[in-house]
Parts: sequence; C-alpha cells; structure tokens
Amino acid sequence: MSTPLTLQSYRLLGRSGLRVSPLALGTMTFGSDWGWGADEDEARRLFDTYVDRGGNFIDTASMYTAGSSERLLGRFMADKREQLVIATKYTMNRRAGDPNAGGNHRKSMVHSVEDSLRKLRTDYIDLLYLHVWDFTTPVEEILRGLDDLVRQGKVLYLGISDTPAWQVSRMQAIADLRGWSPLVALQVEYSLAERTTERDLIPMAQEMGLGVIPWSPLAGGVLTGKYKPSDLKTDASANPAGTRHNVVLAHNMLTARNLEIADEVGKIAAELGKSRAQVALAWTLLNPAVTSPLIGARTLAQLEDNIGALEVEFDESQRARLDAISAFEPGFPHAMVRLPMVQQVVFGGAEVRRRG
Repeated sequence: MSTPLTLQSYRLLGRSGLRVSPLALGTMTFGSDWGWGADEDEARRLFDTYVDRGGNFIDTASMYTAGSSERLLGRFMADKREQLVIATKYTMNRRAGDPNAGGNHRKSMVHSVEDSLRKLRTDYIDLLYLHVWDFTTPVEEILRGLDDLVRQGKVLYLGISDTPAWQVSRMQAIADLRGWSPLVALQVEYSLAERTTERDLIPMAQEMGLGVIPWSPLAGGVLTGKYKPSDLKTDASANPAGTRHNVVLAHNMLTARNLEIADEVGKIAAELGKSRAQVALAWTLLNPAVTSPLIGARTLAQLEDNIGALEVEFDESQRARLDAISAFEPGFPHAMVRLPMVQQVVFGGAEVRRRG
C-alpha cells in the first residue's frame, strides 16, 4: 500500500516552483448571497479547519456570491496571508448593463484585479485566472495585460479556465515566444460525470506545462447520491441565485446518465468503507495531470469528509469499473487514429514505445 496523502503533500503547480496542497479549498460557498452558501461563521470554520490541517491553496473569484467570497476570505486570512496561495479570477460582470464591466479585455482585467485586491485586503494575488473565454478579445491584449500585472507585482502566477484547448495552447506558445509570463494552471470541469476534457484540454495542459485544477469534481453533488430521478423534472434558470439544485441543472450536471454513474460510485464506496464524495474525489487524483481538485464544501462535516479522499485507494477492478461506467466517445480525430488499420499504415507493424 502507498503512503496516504495529506494536505501537506504539496505539489508543484504546472511548470512553476509554486507548492500547493493536493486539494484546494473552493470558496464559491463563502457567503449566502446566492441563497445556498455558508454564513460567515461556518465559512470561517471551513477556512480555519483547512488551513490548520496544512492546506494552503484557496480558490475564489471576483464575483462569487456577489463579491462576499473575496470579502470574507480577506478577513479570514489577515494574519496568515504569506503562507497561503490565493487564486482568484477575472471576467465575471461586476456591473449589470455595463459592457466593459466584464469580459477578458484589459479594462475589465485591470479593474477586476484592483477590486479583488481591495476585497482580499492584500497587495498581491498569487494566481490569477482568466475565468471564462469571451470569444471577443484578442489574445495579445490578454497576454500583455496579464504580463503587465505580473511585472507590477500585483499578480505572481497566471492561469486560465473554461477556454478551448486550441486557444490555450496558442496563448502559451505566444507567451513563450515573446518572453511574457506563461500560464501555469488550467481550471476545468473534470469528474466521473464530465470526462470530455480528457480529449484535448488535459493532454494539452500536460504538454504545455499547466497543472490541471478540476472544478466540480463531485458534479455539483450529483456523485454524492443526493439527487434522485425525480429531481430531473425541474427546469433550470440562468440565475445562480436560489438553490444549489438550480445551479446543478443549469450546468447540465443532473442527468440520467450521471445518476447511473453515481450509483456505481455508491457501490464502490460501500466496498471501501468510504463516502461517495471521497471515492469521486479520489478518482480525479488518479490522473497524473491533475494537481489539486477543488473542494467546495458548505459545512464543516462536508469539508472533513472531502479531505478524507486523500486516503482512498482503489484496486484495479474498482478503477476499471469507474472508468467503464463514465466512458465517453473520444470523437475525431482521436477515435480514427486508434483504429488498427490506421495504426498499421502509420507504423507498418513495428512496435514503437510512446513517451509517457
């Protein structure tokens, strides 16, 4: 048996020298502004427990819970700032009706970062992500703006989230060629319920030197068994406020297929004597590209349970069952290049060992 991980089993983030815990504390649950988060006292307990256990990697964003997430985190970390790796994101609209109050462009970037620095009560951000690709801003504008923030000392490292793989790889190549600050982290949805990031995004991250940070590794709680087929009948809205159930529906995480995956997770959890959440989280850590999945607990009990995922060990049969129930179609060109005929015409029957 291998030695179990702990929050102090620090890992390097991408091609940087930055050390981060193998589970990151997500703080989209800090604040009840959206109707389903933790109040200030509970959020403080979550923060203290994670940090006291040796956790150092904390994730937020400019407008999580309408800004309360960053404000609360700023208060909580006041006397622990230097020991923590604080990641935040820009892109979300900060002022309804203002076309420049959100997006990937420089004006949005600079004002969002200044606002985050004020709310976090700090003079620098350890890791700044572009939050969501807007399909409108030139990549050179983004990269030069991010590099300026690093040169100014307001940001130490850069990451990107929720962006097509071809665009991320293009940006990384441009940054390298021009001597601008590279991207070191890729935050994407990745779980047993959402594995299509294995097609291009995750291999790209490995090749280009970005550590993968999975968000929603529990598929919004679907993999914990909290939802039933009857929950599929509710309509979702585009507003994150209201209930967590609505958020899960809006992200298309609550489906009949994902409920079947959750059932298999439950069977394996029973075999191992672990919780479903621990099994689902531990599965994401099997991927060597993954640096630190985000855990978004709302209660202290959930957080403590999530941390227990670091102690889960699967046998080969259990891992194979999870992989099989969650299998996805690789699509073109991935399926085509694996065909025996194609392999024959490429390699001529010779055995060639692949890197990695």
